[in-house]
Amino acid sequence: MARSFRIVCDPEAVPRVEALLEAQGYAFEPEPFSPWCRRLTHEPAPLGSSLAARFGLIYIQDRSSMLPPLALDPPPGSAVLDMCASPGGKTSFLAQLAGREGYVLGNEPSADRLATLRQNLARLNLAQAVSTGSKGQDLALPPGGFSYILLDPPCSGWGTADKNPQVLTLWKPEKVEPLTSLQRELLAKAASLLAPGGRLLYSTCTTNRAENEDQAVWAASELGLEPLPLAPFPGFSFHEPQDPAAAGTLRVDGESSEAQGFYLALFTKPESARLPETEPEPEEAAPRRRSWRDPRGVAGKGPGSAPGTAPDMLAKARAGAPDLAWDRLPEGGAEMFKDELCFVPGRGAGLLPVRRKGQRLGRMAGDGFRPWARARLLLPPAGSGPELDADEPETVTALLEGRSITVEGGSGRMGLYFRGLPLGFLTVKGGRALWSDR
Repeated sequence: MARSFRIVCDPEAVPRVEALLEAQGYAFEPEPFSPWCRRLTHEPAPLGSSLAARFGLIYIQDRSSMLPPLALDPPPGSAVLDMCASPGGKTSFLAQLAGREGYVLGNEPSADRLATLRQNLARLNLAQAVSTGSKGQDLALPPGGFSYILLDPPCSGWGTADKNPQVLTLWKPEKVEPLTSLQRELLAKAASLLAPGGRLLYSTCTTNRAENEDQAVWAASELGLEPLPLAPFPGFSFHEPQDPAAAGTLRVDGESSEAQGFYLALFTKPESARLPETEPEPEEAAPRRRSWRDPRGVAGKGPGSAPGTAPDMLAKARAGAPDLAWDRLPEGGAEMFKDELCFVPGRGAGLLPVRRKGQRLGRMAGDGFRPWARARLLLPPAGSGPELDADEPETVTALLEGRSITVEGGSGRMGLYFRGLPLGFLTVKGGRALWSDR
């Protein structure tokens, strides 16, 4: 299979991310289906160990897995729901497409997988992304609240057999009925959360007709969704749908496409569709435990509340560290999650679940604020303050390996950059800068 990745940064920083990769010996070429995606052509060391990957400036992802967000195609500023989100590749791509002024809610019911999702979203520095952990069919969100929904449900994964051959044994045809039942429950829930005129993208990484074409036909006949034909993506080969009634859906030919086998079906809800007259019962609020939200400074009260002042933690953080690039954050607020200050986008007003975590920013310390070392979205442009701007990747690698570097200044923090590309925050003690991932 081809090894592909996606660049995750502001558009103007793309050349600098590419320069960081090239400085470490990686070579790549553009993928033809998106300006954000690249195909690796030379890998001197595992791509996951590259500085670009370690600082969340790229996301390694199968080519086929990049297609669902592109097929859903949310415009900048839109509100998007990803119902089965971990590990976060599709969620983070949706966040890039929705832009800083958008809002993406990634849901993952498994506690372990939710932790992975949150780690990935935090590392990628996506202020517009929020995560939550509920069964998809039980999401306590307003009916018709989202105009863009991605449903990539649990499936047999037959399309990944080249990489994970055990799936063919684990999910034999006679054992997939529980999966197909769950997929229909999730499809029905997605249809109820979709706004009239909105778009729902259903995708799987399996080649099983029962989980693909049969589900697409069922969604159209039983849920009142209208199929929208998908145009083939350049750089891929596709099989004909296994059911003529599912014409306009896409079945990726994994072997010819050098990718996983994948299936995509796009729907819309008719403008004339009526929404339920009553909203579903909200999920029970979490007990006041630090495992979900710290009672100090929770922004917003109850499901769907907009970030607010209780007290205004974001204003307090800004006052405690006025030199940071707070203007890079979109409209929104902040709240405590355990002992972390997290950003919650204002675009999520009315669409925030009770249990949520936004983008990790840092920690409050008395009247001050200490940014998380990896919160590069708060770094001002290079040349704006105390900084270490490395010209060679070896300097950054040395810091990550625990070595310190002599700098001007006594103590505090300074920005870490690579040829002007923001990477994170260094701790300075006694004129020595060091990396501390806290």
